[in-house]
Amino acid sequence: MNFGGIVESEFSNFERARVLVWPVSYEGTVSYGTGTGRGAEAIIDASRNMELYDEETDAEVYKIGIHTVDESPSIDPPARMMQSLYERARELVGTGKFVTMIGGEHSVSAPVIRAHAERYDNLSVLQIDAHADLRDTYDGTPHSHASIMARVVRDMRLPSVQCGIRSVSAEEARSLGELPTRVFWAKDIVGRTDWWDAAVDGLTENVYLTIDIDGLDPSLVAQTGTPEPGGLGWYETIGLLRTLARRRRVVGMDLTEYSYVEGYDASAFLCAKLIYKTLAFIFEGQTSRVRGA
Repeated sequence: MNFGGIVESEFSNFERARVLVWPVSYEGTVSYGTGTGRGAEAIIDASRNMELYDEETDAEVYKIGIHTVDESPSIDPPARMMQSLYERARELVGTGKFVTMIGGEHSVSAPVIRAHAERYDNLSVLQIDAHADLRDTYDGTPHSHASIMARVVRDMRLPSVQCGIRSVSAEEARSLGELPTRVFWAKDIVGRTDWWDAAVDGLTENVYLTIDIDGLDPSLVAQTGTPEPGGLGWYETIGLLRTLARRRRVVGMDLTEYSYVEGYDASAFLCAKLIYKTLAFIFEGQTSRVRGA
């Protein structure tokens, strides 16, 4: 079950790998649809059917080495799960390799971002999401999927840029002027490309990328915990990620909130492809061209 179905040990063993793929099976605070606990496994399974050549970068990014570590299982209660993930994230980030976490619900991103913030100075966060996730608590816990960006901008005080947002509470809306974040509302950016540079301009030198897959329109990915109509398209998302990778140093990333539904493999494949293309952009300068010079 290596990400990408990589069978050659020289490209998949831990020692030589530049990238670690870390699956996390957790849906302890879900408030609507279920299935995110099986999302990471389904995405990795789907990734075995990808072509490992990326036509846009003209490269095979897997040849820098992509190793899939053991899945982190669910633990109760949420506070204990977050502490466990933070400790594991510190171990993985401490290897100096690039960590790509696959969730799981979006709450699992906060401890991973915390571990990156401790290692990398001048860190900011780019979030792709339908929801602002700025509630200080939700359903009685600060470790909710609806509170992950509150942990980032309130507790860690990391600046952020939030793209694709189209669902906020009144409480969140009132707090926007007080927080170190800039929102690119879906209604203002869908169907356009002239906002990519402005979004990246709001980020610092080092960036952690967190993708809640419900940031994309549900016509592309309906299998997600809290779907919202009117999201980003594939090429809008890819263009943003390409711009990010070419203008900033991306030091870690995650993709969350894909909900496994038996028989709906296309959404899992899209998630796998999105991760792989993002890695291709991030490591474009470290990979050999296949067709070109």
